[in-house]
Amino acid sequence: MSTDAIVMLKNDHKEIRKLFRDFEKAGENATVEKGRTVTKIIEVLTVHTYLENEVMYPRVRELLPDLEDDVLESYEEHHVADVLVMELVGMKPDAERFDAKTTVLIENVRHHIEEEEEEWFPKVREGLSRTTLQEIGTAMEKARKKAPRSPAQPSALKKTVDAVLS
Repeated sequence: MSTDAIVMLKNDHKEIRKLFRDFEKAGENATVEKGRTVTKIIEVLTVHTYLENEVMYPRVRELLPDLEDDVLESYEEHHVADVLVMELVGMKPDAERFDAKTTVLIENVRHHIEEEEEEWFPKVREGLSRTTLQEIGTAMEKARKKAPRSPAQPSALKKTVDAVLS
């Protein structure tokens, strides 16, 4: 498996998109399946945003100061996703607004992924060497092992509380 940070994040994006399609294809009354899928979406997004927030964004911000505004926008997009995720965690799949809230989460994250892949990743790849991207990827792989899998875990909870209070 590649340790290029951008390749790793794009692989996460593929998994996230697949889960989104699974949710959308589940059908109107498939509450059990939708509940399981949303649980998996939350887990994958929690790990992914942790890696971006704790490893990728700080390193890019340090090494490519011209991308500061892009990084700050990404943090804000994660903030919106964090709030929706925390609300979904406490919801039952048969709740009236469960599907609508999940759909809003999906739309927001899809937008974020598109911006990253079409605009931000090309700028990062242009600005950083292959070696640097591999070093960041190696750091992300290490962080993945300790990354929270649930927004209720302390490291994720702090990020979410910070997001809600800021």
